Amino acid sequence: SFFFPPFKAYLIYSSSVAAGAQNGIEECKYQFAWDRWNCPERALQLSTHSSLRSANRETAFVHAISSAGVMYTLTRNCSLGDFDNCGCDDTRNGQRGGHGWLWGGCSDNVGFGEAISKQFVDALETGQDARAAMNLHNNEAGRKAVKGTMQRTCKCHGVSGSCTTQTCWLQLPEFREVGNYLKDKYQRALKVDLLKGAGNSAASRGAISETFNAISRKELVHLEDSPDYCLENRTLGLPGMEGRECVRKGKNLTKWEKRSCRRLCGDCGLAVEERRAELVSSCNCKFHWCCAVKCEQCRKTVTKYFCVRKGVAAAAVQVQRARGNESPASRRKNLRMRKKH
Repeated sequence: SFFFPPFKAYLIYSSSVAAGAQNGIEECKYQFAWDRWNCPERALQLSTHSSLRSANRETAFVHAISSAGVMYTLTRNCSLGDFDNCGCDDTRNGQRGGHGWLWGGCSDNVGFGEAISKQFVDALETGQDARAAMNLHNNEAGRKAVKGTMQRTCKCHGVSGSCTTQTCWLQLPEFREVGNYLKDKYQRALKVDLLKGAGNSAASRGAISETFNAISRKELVHLEDSPDYCLENRTLGLPGMEGRECVRKGKNLTKWEKRSCRRLCGDCGLAVEERRAELVSSCNCKFHWCCAVKCEQCRKTVTKYFCVRKGVAAAAVQVQRARGNESPASRRKNLRMRKKH
């Protein structure tokens, strides 16, 4: 019931699709900010030539979160009244949902978001090989993630504020909840083993379809192992961990931030180098009548940590110690000399 001719659909929904894909990209970067693979830009293009892309678990996540982002945004925009042909999902209103409550209110129309996002996102897969099947499976897993994280909201009814009956409806969660859900699925992604050379013959397509149909649509799947992200690999466009920033101190750190120096540096055979930098920012801003805001320039020294080769780290420590023994005048002189050269 939500089908539209492609061109008309493109005109109506294209801005929501683009915004949804961008939401997926931003969530991917958040979820992997402190992982060795940190969702680089080159990994985020959902190529129509699936044979040119890797088929590892990171690719699986990119497809799932992008598909989820598009569906989520279309559903939300529907609820906001942005589309003439879409409104609340009231198909179950009046039905008993459970003990003491009935379906009612205005549920977010995920059926609409699912149908339209499928038309747009799945259309990028034109092949019929194992990689295309993998990508389509992960697109669907992304859509299942949105449906699986929907939250029930209820309103009480009864005399004098009593709650003898409740009406309930389904709402979209914060998109972060969808990202967290898919990150957990990424950690447990399933590797699919297919015969090498499985291509586009009828027999191969049948075997591929049978294999993927046996796997729950909620699970992420991949065909290949991930490369070693510790090491630089120019062929694959991997920068390696040397030079990556990690976190050692701070308030309210996530578990990923707390482990970042060990996972990014130590586990990759690198040392951690401490660097100090001076940040300049506007502060103590005051409003002056009429009509200007004047601020002071505040300077703050911050400490950052980076992954470096162990020999480089040792040399840096010696330099820091030597600088610590310099007089202020000598330090300024050496700084001028370095600038000249």
